[in-house]
Amino acid sequence: MICVLAGGVGAARLLNGLKDVLPAEEITAIVNTGDDVIMHGLYICPDLDTVTYTLAGVNNTETGWGLKGETWLAMESLKKLGGETWFNLGDRDLATHLYRTGRLSEGAGLKEVTAEITSSMGIGVNLLPMTENRVETMVTLLESENEVSFQEYFVKYRHDVAISSVRFNGSKEAKATPGVIDVINKAEIVIIAPSNPLVSIAPIFSVPEISKAIKARKKDTVAVSPIVAGAAIKGPADRLLNELGHEASVEGVAKYYQDWISALVIDNADFERAKGIESLGINCVVTETVMADSQIAASLGSTLLGLKR
Repeated sequence: MICVLAGGVGAARLLNGLKDVLPAEEITAIVNTGDDVIMHGLYICPDLDTVTYTLAGVNNTETGWGLKGETWLAMESLKKLGGETWFNLGDRDLATHLYRTGRLSEGAGLKEVTAEITSSMGIGVNLLPMTENRVETMVTLLESENEVSFQEYFVKYRHDVAISSVRFNGSKEAKATPGVIDVINKAEIVIIAPSNPLVSIAPIFSVPEISKAIKARKKDTVAVSPIVAGAAIKGPADRLLNELGHEASVEGVAKYYQDWISALVIDNADFERAKGIESLGINCVVTETVMADSQIAASLGSTLLGLKR
């Protein structure tokens, strides 16, 4: 069994690649919930949903979020009524949030509800929310000094404004979802997906017992860099690294993760930087990491499985 720390599109693509080379039932992903948001009274889990839809093959590849073949009648009607529509929700996507919110209101836990949703979509990979407690990724904008939710930063402001800090409200008190620590402890290898280190993976590490468990498995933990040739494949990871005092490079990723990992996988474009990473005491593996198609994703999955001790 392998464990993957996951958040967003990069993680979803990697999980697809892994399940092409390993039975889906042998893969467990611990998914970021720090960017969960309540909108229109509905409990929305963007990273869980992105991973779920991608694994089910129903994701919208044009937008990078939501479902393919969407319609937007509900949002159009909401706009006419004067409601907030900056967080766009498709009609079919709304069904997921309605179901989740209803089940949570009945007393079900997020782990149980997630399993019900993935099962209904025929997904064999086990998806575990990092916690069933409320943890909120909060971002302070540099110019205004206003603190906003991650979704406001990412969607409302289109992640086009500089920030000065990120914090994870509620994380110190949060407990790992039942089963998460057991998965980390028993996994043959722990893989940190090529997700944004600061707002997709850091929220997972912000839950104290998860961070402690990963550190205890450091020799079996490998990360895939989301930075290639100094830039993010998708999203604002490179800008966030720079804005928060880190280096937007594979070395910067290695330094950020060095308390948790023993190996870092980087793209061929950065092969000249491998020695710098190894000087940090981190094994460096160079291969193709930009998952432009399913074959590359599967190849990357095979490379990662080859790192099992």
